[in-house]
Amino acid sequence: MSGEYSSVLAPYISGLVATKRAAGYGYETAEFHLHHFDRYCSRIAECRSLSREVVLDWAKSRDGESPRTHRTRISPIRELGKYMKSVGVFDAFVLTSGLCRKVERYVPHFFTSQELSAFFAACDKLAPNGKAPARHLVLPVFFRLLYCCGLRTCEARKLRVENVDLQNGRLDILESKGCRSRRLPLSQDLLQLFRTYDVQVSQIHPNRIYFFPTTRSKCYTSGAVAVVFGKIWKAAGLSKMTCGKKPRAYDLRHHFAYANLNRWVAAAVDVNCMLPYLSRYMGHSSLENTDYYLHLVPEFFHIFSDKVRPTEALLPEVDYDKE
Repeated sequence: MSGEYSSVLAPYISGLVATKRAAGYGYETAEFHLHHFDRYCSRIAECRSLSREVVLDWAKSRDGESPRTHRTRISPIRELGKYMKSVGVFDAFVLTSGLCRKVERYVPHFFTSQELSAFFAACDKLAPNGKAPARHLVLPVFFRLLYCCGLRTCEARKLRVENVDLQNGRLDILESKGCRSRRLPLSQDLLQLFRTYDVQVSQIHPNRIYFFPTTRSKCYTSGAVAVVFGKIWKAAGLSKMTCGKKPRAYDLRHHFAYANLNRWVAAAVDVNCMLPYLSRYMGHSSLENTDYYLHLVPEFFHIFSDKVRPTEALLPEVDYDKE
């Protein structure tokens, strides 16, 4: 990607990336954001330098953007400004460090076996309505996919029919976070569920674009997923029993990681050897993102292990033999 820059800042962006790589950094996510910043600068006629106006306009928070995602997007631009000053471009604007400070990571909700059973039972009781005639079919399978394969909610929402291979039992997750793609095998139970679901949904939305549709050409938005998850959680009678932060649909992805790590710890498997597989399966940009779970597992292992033991068998092992 380094040779594809086209704005007036192209030589400096290339120089920054080359410097970081020479220092041993992967720098893939940062380069991804620098590439988009370069395209943004190319579209602005008055962009002749790394000016205060250009940088602050780029640094504005976007609709639905979390603090952590915002920091990840703007931090490389601060580094670009510092790099340009270091090579003699003294008028380059450098973002204040306060905008790029680290955001405290969200501590996910730990699902109990009882919560999971009640939640999916409530999912299976959903009824169709006028605006979403297939929701009683879509949502139970959608949330089971998050639970069984640890997908990001956006990956599941935007999954297209053409990227679900029901004959060979695999999903193609294309250009997800950081423009990375991966192929995931489906367990036989999940594959059979998908096949039955596909036949039923196709009768309501023939020739649909998305595997989990709201209409023939549209899928659920991130806000809609949050709303329906909350409604199902409440319908299951769980809202009054939940202390602290409310669980989110995304926590099903975290649960997938915990369950695999706990299984390996319980079986005395070398977790360090398995982390690269888990990292690749979950689409993490680096092992550092997967290491995050290790900081939670030791503290909660005994409690969490007791909570999920009855349902752990439902989660497929990370397996690349089928890829």
